[in-house]
Amino acid sequence: MVAATKKSTAGSSGAKGAGKKGAKTTQKYIINAKQPTDDRIFDPSAFATFLQQRIKVDGRTGNLGDTINVSNLGDGRIEIVSHQEFSGRYLKYLTKKFLKKQQLRDWLRVVSTSKGEYSLKFFNVVGDDAEEDEE
Repeated sequence: MVAATKKSTAGSSGAKGAGKKGAKTTQKYIINAKQPTDDRIFDPSAFATFLQQRIKVDGRTGNLGDTINVSNLGDGRIEIVSHQEFSGRYLKYLTKKFLKKQQLRDWLRVVSTSKGEYSLKFFNVVGDDAEEDEE
């Protein structure tokens, strides 16, 4: 009788987990790369295609379907709309991976400016040069 009780308890918790997984949530992320795009060192259309090829859905790349939309808004802004669970940290990881591939990681960093919005900014190298001159 005790084993039956444990079995039903485990089954009910499994149903709760399945309910959360099937729930539809819409999340919107924006990557703002206006500053590097204006300086012509970053190509937002190439980055949008990189995201479309590399974002994993259910453990497979190139499986976006209708659940995730990647669009280039122009002016260096890229919008990702997800209709399922999607992590902003994963988006930051992919952005860093793209920057490393393009050899831009030494000059650009990914900063979260607000919830759901990431911005590409230049490292502040002006202060570093002044410190080196003093030594």
